[in-house]
Amino acid sequence: MNPSRLTALSPLDGRYYAKVADLRSCFSEFALIRYRVQLEVEWLKALARVPAIGGDSFFPASAIARLDGLAEGFSEADAEAVKHIEAGTNHDVKAVEYWLRKHLPEGAGQGRVAEFIHFACTSEDINNLAHGLMLAHSRARVMLPALDGIIALLAGMARELAHLPMLSRTHGQPATPTTMGKEVANVIHRLRRGRARLAAVAIPGKMNGAVGNYSAHLAAYPDVDWEALARNFVEGLGLEFNPYTTQIEPHDAVAELFDAYARINTVLLDLDRDVWGYISLGYFRQKKREGEVGSSTMPHKVNPIDFENSEGNLGIANALLRHMSEKLPVSRWQRDLTDSTVLRNMGVALAHTLLAYDACSRGLGKLEVNPMRLEEDLENAWEVLAEPIQTVMRRHGVRDAYEQLKMLTRGRHGITRDTLHEFIDGLPIPETEKSRLREMTPRTYLGNAVALARKMGS
Repeated sequence: MNPSRLTALSPLDGRYYAKVADLRSCFSEFALIRYRVQLEVEWLKALARVPAIGGDSFFPASAIARLDGLAEGFSEADAEAVKHIEAGTNHDVKAVEYWLRKHLPEGAGQGRVAEFIHFACTSEDINNLAHGLMLAHSRARVMLPALDGIIALLAGMARELAHLPMLSRTHGQPATPTTMGKEVANVIHRLRRGRARLAAVAIPGKMNGAVGNYSAHLAAYPDVDWEALARNFVEGLGLEFNPYTTQIEPHDAVAELFDAYARINTVLLDLDRDVWGYISLGYFRQKKREGEVGSSTMPHKVNPIDFENSEGNLGIANALLRHMSEKLPVSRWQRDLTDSTVLRNMGVALAHTLLAYDACSRGLGKLEVNPMRLEEDLENAWEVLAEPIQTVMRRHGVRDAYEQLKMLTRGRHGITRDTLHEFIDGLPIPETEKSRLREMTPRTYLGNAVALARKMGS
């Protein structure tokens, strides 16, 4: 079979190719090679600025310009050339070094410059920074904007539905009423908290050689403050400098980042299931698309497929994210290669996360609330007013208030307004309190749900 979207082994490169396209600039093989090229060039330029190493005269401007041009104009054809070299070296980072050397301009200083490409570096000096930039850029450019889109949709729903009463269902049973807007507000609060934690995770990097001691660096130039140079270099990339590592940056912060994604995903999975349930109850209808089919045999079906798609992708994403957050901080002694193949799947985990965000957003955009169905359930649940009645009774010192209401309402069907009003009329409490309880209905027993929904929807 010829490679195509139809023959792709992964649905991310087949069925869902277009939906995860924005992540390819961060996590594809091409992107990884491009980041490596850029970092190799930037490291050489950092060395060129150190007087003790030789300064600008030691690194001809023509060579630096050529390397800058290679990094800025790096193409898929260039990546293919690097992969061709890798086929011989069986080492991906060394292939980048050889490719850069090959493209240096002929002339004075070419040899000296070539020897300072990848100078004193272990492969992980380049790779950990590449991975850090991949994670930082994908978070800022793709993942947070997609999450913000969901939060914005939910904020609009919270405002619009702030006043709309609905029956709560604790343990799946009728419970104290709320509003649809307040239930949406609960999710917004969780997502905003999760978003803040995700955005706050600082991604570290290291540039300290084979086992983290600047050994080769100091062997060549013992008088250079290599730690200060490495710190400036890493921080100049927008990453946090890690001064204590083995051969690898230990990935603790990467694990923290993936855990932050997984926590957000869990909140969205909870939302997907709740909305699915509300659709099943008839609280929401879904807008129909012309030509769309819900079932191959049942013509009437409009299935909640977006929320099911989102839930499925969140499960896959979290399985990968949690595996990575547990595995990546563990490495035998100063280095083993088990992290390498795992890190190549960072984009897979985030692509499934992005697919879930997209499906959830599409699902939310199709929802239409069904006020009549909400009203029907409220009208058939007068027993939920047992809570305020017994609470007012307790305020006024009526003994066994809870037990009296339990005897009247627990497990009984057909509790009506009249049933409750008859009970209220016989209570030894002030008439003003009786009047207030009589005026209460399942539609109006909402506490401060409306105000809470408005606040979160703003």
